[in-house]
Amino acid sequence: MVLPSALGPLRLVASREGLCGVYFPNHRGEPVELAGPAVRELGASGIPGASGAAGADEADGASGTAGAAGAAGADEANAETTLRAAAAQLTEYFAGERQRFELALAPTGTAFQLRVWQALRAIPFAATCSYGALATAIGNRNASRAVGAANGKNPISIIVPCHRVIGADGSLTGFGGGEPAKRWLLDHEARTVGQRLAGF
Repeated sequence: MVLPSALGPLRLVASREGLCGVYFPNHRGEPVELAGPAVRELGASGIPGASGAAGADEADGASGTAGAAGAAGADEANAETTLRAAAAQLTEYFAGERQRFELALAPTGTAFQLRVWQALRAIPFAATCSYGALATAIGNRNASRAVGAANGKNPISIIVPCHRVIGADGSLTGFGGGEPAKRWLLDHEARTVGQRLAGF
């Protein structure tokens, strides 16, 4: 699914387990799992391996194919539901109407990367965190460089808010969607909080 946004078209990818990716145009270091057999985009035609291998006889082969096709259909339906929910919530985010996402996520990464990405989700809306502080949060204060590398591999932009991680000196440093997009997201969240506070 391609979702229009204030930062250009976002590419949304999901599997039956949940959302796998949110990618900016010309996303730097786009993760390889986009090409994996478990990953689906809304409207993708078929699922690799869904037809199943033929059995010893024609009847068994037909049965296996039908069963696999049914499973493939269920997988596609789950992915489609996830993509539509993600698109709706991201649209609300860009409109300043949502600060937290309520989605099943299914990123692919190493155990260390998954720990970092989980920690990213704890950074509050409109707040920022340094790489060193994030390393401390996962219990390894000397791993700021490794944390930065994992941050750069985050496949689910915005929803897993790697844009909220900045340098110890306040610099924006790297971002898969580009530094202008990172600045826009941080400014957008600050404006959203300011507008909400002004309304009380």
